[in-house]
Amino acid sequence: MDQEDRIALFLDYENLALGARDHLGGVAFDFRPIADALAERGRVVVRRAYADWSYFDEDRRMLTRSHVELIEIPQRMGASRKNAADIKMAVDAIELAFERDYISTFVICTGDSDFTPLVHKLRELNKQVIGVGVENSTSALLPPACDEFLYYDRLEGVDLPPSRGRRGRPARAIRPEPQQVEPVEQVEPEPQPAVEEPARDVETLAVLVAQTVAGLQGSSGGEVTASRLKRTLLRKDPTFSESDYGFRTFGELLRHLAAHNVIELAEGPAKGDPEVSLPEHGDREVAFALLRSVVQDLSGRNGEVALSGLKNQLRRARPDFSEKKLGYRSFLQFCKAAATARAVDLHWSAEADDYLLTAPTS
Repeated sequence: MDQEDRIALFLDYENLALGARDHLGGVAFDFRPIADALAERGRVVVRRAYADWSYFDEDRRMLTRSHVELIEIPQRMGASRKNAADIKMAVDAIELAFERDYISTFVICTGDSDFTPLVHKLRELNKQVIGVGVENSTSALLPPACDEFLYYDRLEGVDLPPSRGRRGRPARAIRPEPQQVEPVEQVEPEPQPAVEEPARDVETLAVLVAQTVAGLQGSSGGEVTASRLKRTLLRKDPTFSESDYGFRTFGELLRHLAAHNVIELAEGPAKGDPEVSLPEHGDREVAFALLRSVVQDLSGRNGEVALSGLKNQLRRARPDFSEKKLGYRSFLQFCKAAATARAVDLHWSAEADDYLLTAPTS
């Protein structure tokens, strides 16, 4: 229990409730999915929600059953009331950060960018900050400021109307049939495929993971564990979630990438936290051999081969080629690695204003 994170939860309730109503097809806000998501991250010791509760009278019972303390901000004059709620919530969070050292994580439930300075200050105080907001009503400024950001409409247990579901089929508009004086020939429309929100591209994810592992190996030189990799991915994109790619757990995602030779997994320092690395051989050597073959073919006709346009030539020979899957941030970095491995020769030409490659003769 001593290893558990202690969490303080603050809800800008008006922002969440109105965001759900306006952007999720009129769905009523439900606190339970947030509570379940936080239960997986630690022990919630403070739960406070801020609003003028005369406007959300029906929600009181739902929140009090979940042991949320309701902070009343009476209605006064439009924006001044809204500012009063924001200021009260920010002051309470900062006060708690100083008074309760054992609280390690603050969860700020809002989509309002006005809370960005609060997030920055809490992180300065060495607190982890998790944001929660409705996706379409969350300012673009807020998620990057947090250590992790959860979109409410993506949480497990949030029931959305079919037209708003993240992967559901949009509802078709029902149009009244026009009355015809004379029968007319009805043209049968071609059946349309179900329109679903496309799952996030796993290929793009493979590139992101490979680059991140390569960066961690290059910066520290030490082992890269799954937990460290996950924390780094969240620092790059606080909205990252393996469930968006169709995986139930991060471990399942890593096993999928390992099966496709994007990464390698080995026993780590702790059970359930494997070591992650890039394949030392295999695809990299195949890619170097491909580069050498293409350069050899082109240089046989044109002499030295310019770096510009060479990547397109590789893709003609192998359409799925991507240096980023191998952990290289650019095609030039890949070519330099190939030159280090003596697969090609590479040098800068001031006359051509480009790097030139040739295939080694020996």
